[in-house]
Amino acid sequence: MLADEPTFARLMKAAQDGDKPATNVLLSEAGLWLERYFRRRIAADAVDDLVQDVLIAFYNKRATWDPKRPFLPWLAAIARYRWIDHLRKHYRHEAKELMEDDAVEDSEEDVVTARVSLDRLFTHLPEKQAKAIELVKIGGLSIREASQKTGQSESLIKVNIHRGIKKLAAMVEEAE
Repeated sequence: MLADEPTFARLMKAAQDGDKPATNVLLSEAGLWLERYFRRRIAADAVDDLVQDVLIAFYNKRATWDPKRPFLPWLAAIARYRWIDHLRKHYRHEAKELMEDDAVEDSEEDVVTARVSLDRLFTHLPEKQAKAIELVKIGGLSIREASQKTGQSESLIKVNIHRGIKKLAAMVEEAE
């Protein structure tokens, strides 16, 4: 069965009233809807985990749904927030892997590809931000050493790194 808006609303109302069979059908139908929703947005191997995560959040938040409002936009909002959380975790994990030295040792081809990708991203940053990130985060210099090398104050190096990384993260999120 593919539930539509009125069916979802009716099932949700019954679930809020404590109807266990309606709750089971609702969770099953919501799970199918969420699978279709995420299938176009994330890797296939992550769909099941994300669907389960949303269903748990949905079940815990079920009392907040207002029967006077449509059900599917409410469910989609929960799904969207969980999807964004999933992307943040995924990118944090990948960024951490980039910072680990042994990840670089695995393949020289990967190093070259990563370097080309970084250089492309750095073209979108002001020169001072790119230089500060390059010296400290990639080159391993201390803030003081980078300050001496560039002629920028230590606090300006920190600000440039912070702003540059923030802008890079926003670009990566926007690309997805």
